[in-house]
Amino acid sequence: MLKPGPVWALGAMSGTSLDGVDAALVLTDGQRILDFGETGYRPYDAEERAILRAGLGHWPGDPEVEPAAEVVETAHAELLSQFGAAALVGFHGQTLAHDPRGRGTHQAGDGTVLAEVLGLPVVWDFRSSDVALGGQGAPLAPYFHHALARHIGATEPLAFLNLGGVGNVTWVDPAKPAPEDAGAVLAFDTGPANAPINDLMQARRGQDCDAGGALAATGRAQGQLIAGFLASAYFHRIPPKSLDRNDFHDLLAAVADLDDADAAATLTRAAAEAVARGAEHFPAPISRLLVTGGGRLNATLMAHLAELVPCPVAPVEAVGLNGDMLEAQAFAYLAVRVARGLPTSGPSTTGVMAQVGGGRIAQPGL
Repeated sequence: MLKPGPVWALGAMSGTSLDGVDAALVLTDGQRILDFGETGYRPYDAEERAILRAGLGHWPGDPEVEPAAEVVETAHAELLSQFGAAALVGFHGQTLAHDPRGRGTHQAGDGTVLAEVLGLPVVWDFRSSDVALGGQGAPLAPYFHHALARHIGATEPLAFLNLGGVGNVTWVDPAKPAPEDAGAVLAFDTGPANAPINDLMQARRGQDCDAGGALAATGRAQGQLIAGFLASAYFHRIPPKSLDRNDFHDLLAAVADLDDADAAATLTRAAAEAVARGAEHFPAPISRLLVTGGGRLNATLMAHLAELVPCPVAPVEAVGLNGDMLEAQAFAYLAVRVARGLPTSGPSTTGVMAQVGGGRIAQPGL
């Protein structure tokens, strides 16, 4: 049992970009954010990244899963063991497959292993309960985004856009006291973001990403290809809604005949257009769009967003937040909510029929 009041929680995230593990401490009571603490990062090396890529799309029991889980557990144990005192850990694991209307959702990595290594309670398997009750299982950061909006003193509706492998956005009304209140949040995946760009750069140039959007800036986006992309039924579907990293993998095939610069430019513009299309679903206009995740470092992508979205667009650093660590911080916050029996998702975030408190708690020595 957690002691009453605020506690330091340690959260970790390994995202769909497959770059590495982020970890961060948050002081929270599961409702308010009181402070942010130490952060850390442990990159995956080339061999580890290859093992994780080989595991994408696979489910428990497939031979590719066990090596991927071992990479995830080892990397997390190495990073999280470097931190000081925390009451508990929020461990998301690595999403290998996400099919909420079919086989469910699969995050590689076992929280019981980490609980033994770290000697701390570990909250994990955050998504399965939501999916089992009819939700999409994603995105899971929205309730944290609501707490962030109130933490920074926002008074008007705003949105947090996370540009990882997949883009996801949370519309927030900070006038609502709690994230589970009616009309407080709306969240959904906007579409592919960094994943197709990263995959293109890896395949064509052996690079992890288009650093700063430099290559895309030299190319010409192909409007006809983007129009075909936006014609997908996904963009017409009413949120909440979510995607797997590879749901739009045919984007790479669509740009196969383009040169490197035009292909990168097309994929980058497509990511921004997907966000703009998603903004049409917001319940009310937003006062600003705050961008987190690796995509905020892509100057070309950010310029497209500023052109397409009718409000100020800025990285979350503009309001004093850490865009590299927001997802890790989110799972620290959510871990405390799970431990205190508070909901972590609801109808307006994942489409689940009622408020759900996801996550399992692994205790060391059990």
